[in-house]
Amino acid sequence: MYIKQVIIQGFRSYRDQTIIEPFSSKHNVVVGRNGSGKSNFFYAIQFVLSDEFSHLRPEQRQALLHEGTGPRVISAYVEIIFDNADNRLPIDKDEVVLRRVIGSKKDQYFLDKKMVTKGDVMNLLESAGFSRSNPYYIVKQGKINQMATAKDLERLKLLREVAGTRVYDERKEESLQILKDTVGRCDKIEEVLKYIEERLKTLEEEKEELKQYQKWDRMRRSLEYTIHDLELKETRKKVEDLQNRRDESGKRSQKIHDEQQEASKNIKSIGKELRELKANIQTIVEEKDQLTNERQNMIKRKAQLELEIKDLEGDIRSDHSSRDKKQQELKGIMEQIDKQEEQLQIIQPQYEYQRKMEEANTTRLAWCEQKRKELYAKQGRGRQFQSTADRDRWIRKELKALDRAMNDKTSQQISKLQEDLSKDRHQTQELDTKMTELETKLNQIRESMDENNKKYYDMKKSKDTHQNDRNMMWRQENVMQQEIATTRDELNKKEQALRSLTGKACLNGIDTVNKVLNHFREKNINPEVVNGYHGLLIENFGCDQKFYTAVEVTAGTRLFHHIVATDRVGTKILSEMNKHKMPGEVSFMPLNKLDVRDCCDITSQDALPLISKLQFDQPLDKAFNHVFGKTLVCRNMEVASQLAQQYNVDCITMDGDQVSRRGALTGGFYDTRESRLELQSGKKELVTLLESREKEYQEHQLKLQTVESQITNILSEMQKIETRNGKNKDAYDQMRTEQRLMKEQHQSIQRAFHPKERSLASLQSNLEAMKSTSESFKAELGTELLSQLNVEDQQKVDELNDEIKRLTQQNKALLQERYRLEQEKNTVENHLSEQLIRRKEQLQRELQDISEADLQARLLGGKSELEAVNDSFNDNKSRLTHLETELEGLTEQQEEFQSDLEEWKSKEKELYSSVQDDTKELEKITNKQSLLLKKKEECMRKIRELGSLPSDAFEKYQHLSLKQLFRKLEQCNSELKKYSHVNKKALDQFINFSDQKEKLLKRNEELHNGHKAISELMNVLEHRKYEAIQFTFKQVSKYFSEVFGKLVPGGKATLVMKKGESDLPSQDDDGGEAELPTVEQFTGVSIKVSFSGKSGETREMHQLSGGQKSLVALALIFAIQKCDPAPFYLFDEIDQALDAEHRKAVADMIRELADHAQFITTTFRPELLEPADKFYGVKFRNKVSHIDTVTKEQAKDFIDDDNVHG
Repeated sequence: MYIKQVIIQGFRSYRDQTIIEPFSSKHNVVVGRNGSGKSNFFYAIQFVLSDEFSHLRPEQRQALLHEGTGPRVISAYVEIIFDNADNRLPIDKDEVVLRRVIGSKKDQYFLDKKMVTKGDVMNLLESAGFSRSNPYYIVKQGKINQMATAKDLERLKLLREVAGTRVYDERKEESLQILKDTVGRCDKIEEVLKYIEERLKTLEEEKEELKQYQKWDRMRRSLEYTIHDLELKETRKKVEDLQNRRDESGKRSQKIHDEQQEASKNIKSIGKELRELKANIQTIVEEKDQLTNERQNMIKRKAQLELEIKDLEGDIRSDHSSRDKKQQELKGIMEQIDKQEEQLQIIQPQYEYQRKMEEANTTRLAWCEQKRKELYAKQGRGRQFQSTADRDRWIRKELKALDRAMNDKTSQQISKLQEDLSKDRHQTQELDTKMTELETKLNQIRESMDENNKKYYDMKKSKDTHQNDRNMMWRQENVMQQEIATTRDELNKKEQALRSLTGKACLNGIDTVNKVLNHFREKNINPEVVNGYHGLLIENFGCDQKFYTAVEVTAGTRLFHHIVATDRVGTKILSEMNKHKMPGEVSFMPLNKLDVRDCCDITSQDALPLISKLQFDQPLDKAFNHVFGKTLVCRNMEVASQLAQQYNVDCITMDGDQVSRRGALTGGFYDTRESRLELQSGKKELVTLLESREKEYQEHQLKLQTVESQITNILSEMQKIETRNGKNKDAYDQMRTEQRLMKEQHQSIQRAFHPKERSLASLQSNLEAMKSTSESFKAELGTELLSQLNVEDQQKVDELNDEIKRLTQQNKALLQERYRLEQEKNTVENHLSEQLIRRKEQLQRELQDISEADLQARLLGGKSELEAVNDSFNDNKSRLTHLETELEGLTEQQEEFQSDLEEWKSKEKELYSSVQDDTKELEKITNKQSLLLKKKEECMRKIRELGSLPSDAFEKYQHLSLKQLFRKLEQCNSELKKYSHVNKKALDQFINFSDQKEKLLKRNEELHNGHKAISELMNVLEHRKYEAIQFTFKQVSKYFSEVFGKLVPGGKATLVMKKGESDLPSQDDDGGEAELPTVEQFTGVSIKVSFSGKSGETREMHQLSGGQKSLVALALIFAIQKCDPAPFYLFDEIDQALDAEHRKAVADMIRELADHAQFITTTFRPELLEPADKFYGVKFRNKVSHIDTVTKEQAKDFIDDDNVHG
């Protein structure tokens, strides 16, 4: 063990926290200038470890605080860290931290950061080898000089301190004080014995008169006892009679109380049933009102549906009749169309033939006229032109013009008409195809709409069914809500009743604990606290109702204690309550801390363990054994008293009367109408019922949500179907419009087709004529120019005229016939297109619009809904009838209950009046009984005051009457008056003084024996002190010689014990003494030394130089330390007065001793630096000391610098 580290703050010159680097376990040297704070460092260690700084006054404590510049220091501390690897300190740690803190008003010790007393610290240090009797493990400045100049007597005192004779001196002082007290007590006892002897002589003379007095006094007391005994017996008889009357009254009161309790229970039961009946009636009335409203709605809906069905049936009949009519009309129109088409088929070929004939005739006529015109032109050109060349030029010119005209007709007009006709044919085909496809789509849409309508009405029927189910479930939901509300009200009443039987502080505590646990659950923190809380004791068990009273009385307020798994759970809850300043009072039962001893397992016919009748979870058995484990339930108080005394257990009866194992009896009337366990049981049942009903209600809610979801889905699907049908209707109408426009376009193309064909034929005819003219011009070219036609041409002209005439007449006839056929054809076509076909299409559209299937589906849906409404109406009617019957029955039952309630209340009132009468009677009996008991107590007190009675007092006067007894008592009293001067207590005083005399003699003997023992003890202590001094003297003397021999090679030193006038050398102590030795014979310890080793040069201390004295003093200190070694040593400038040779010897001595102990030294000389292991330099800056680790060279520089400046 050694000092590992020192931390200083605020102590003397060390203002700031100074943490000194760890010391070596061997030799450490501290160097520094004078005044730098080396000595304060030693004072700091001494401040913690020694007694020198004990019992400081405030000004002394203030002087230890730093007083330099800067902020004022109000406290200081010094902390020493010991290396305890060898476990020299009895602490199982490798490092031990000891700190002392001081302030102007405080002085505290801390061991490993825990506050301890100074006595604990000193005992700990002494156990590690720090002897108070040898404080020389710390040698301060001047201590060497002090010892060097000490007198022989002072050295003897030092030796006695090292020997530890202080303990013997203290015990001797204590023994002397006890001896002095013993002598004083003996003197007092002698004085008291003298007084008692004188008093006994006087009392001996008074004994004879006293005997006569005692004779009559015994008679008086016997008579008084007999009188008091007779009165006592009479009083006891009266008390017994009153007790019997009281018992009878009690039985009668109990019977009335039981009847009253039964009446109260019946009133509660009937009241509860009445409340339930009222709730049921209210529920039925509400359901009835709801059903009535539903019935009215169903009647309205039924009437509405019947009207809709009637209208639909009328519409169907009307549509059916209209459809038949339209179909008949359509049939007639189709027949007319067929006839007209047949007629048109007859007229059309004739018309086409006539048209073609007319066109051919017209073409031939035009050709003939053209030819004739050309011949006439040829005849005219003979007169027109002068020469053939002119004519040919003009012909060529005309040919060019004809070629251009023919090209124009061919490329533009004819091509365009042919292209138009081709387009018309192609467009007609496309329109036919589109109209066919459109017709197919129209049919598909129509079928889709019919199918959607059917789905819609099916869904509507399903929706109505689900709505009926929902209405029924709504009614059931109302009933469930009413039941839950009723159950919750009853539960609240139970809770309020239970809370009314519990203290406010306890209630607040329960509420606060629940708030804390809920807070933990919401924040999801401290799960071990939430899981480790098991609730109140009353919530965790059950028992038979007949044991309620016994259980409640046994547990008392512990019923509302909180069961927790561990004490940590309770501590956590309490800390949270304190943190938030929550109100309330809580008591926890931690299962891990409950001390459960062996529970009573006594079972007999008249008693059984109370805990055996409780039902609780096995993990909580400690809590219940703690509360109920030492309690028996007994048949009656006699059994309870017997078992409580026999088995040392608590006992209780079924009525709640208790017998404690310590003997106390507790009992009285216990009102079972306010049973907390009964309320808790009812609360538990209601909680279970409420949870069950809430669970059913939640399941019902889920079913209701499912039905409502189904209704919502159906409505959504219905809406989607309506949307799809709306879109289909719009598409259908749009397609119908497109179909009509296509037909109109088709007809328009057909009407324009024939005129275009005629135009094409006319253009082609004109083209042929132009070609003929061109050919005639070409034939004329190069011919001779004639003024008249030749014969051939003239003949052609004549033929042409005849043919033209004939063709003209024929063309006229053909034209008339064509006009007639065309008129007939147009008439038939107009009749077909404008009337018959248009009417046919109109009828077809109307027949398509008449959707009998839709009406049938609507009719079927309406009838189905009406049927459902009729079923619901019938169910509603039957339910209403059932509810009215049930309501009537419940109303009658309510009246009966109300009548029973009034009857029971009246009976309860009568019973209450009877209880009041019995209570008054019982009070009278109790008052009389109280008076008699007082009289009984008075008689017993008087008998007790008579004291010890003669042996014949109990029977001698029992045959006498009270009158005779009082006469004899009067005689006794008159005789006793004669001895009124007699000392009534003479005999008692004589006996008392005799006993005191005997006790005092015995005590005096004990004191003399104690005086002798103390004297012997003092002699033993004196002898032991003598031996201790002798042994210590020999040890110190031996080590002193050895050390001096090492410090002064060749030198010799001896310690001499002085006795009176003679000296006792240390080496002549082997002889014994016959007489008892005494320490007082020692007068001092002298020192004789020889630095040369020659006996002739031996000198005493006063003959030595200063350096020699210091060396001798050091040798003595080392000798004392070897005699009583310490784990470490602190030397402050011990080599100050030594020369270099002796300083080296001291340094070698320290190096030798440092193998077994730690040395911390200060010095101004270099010799002590050589054997040292670690070096520290102290500097003083700004009035503040600092310590730093330095090297050996730096330490030498410190010393050299100090010597130079010194």
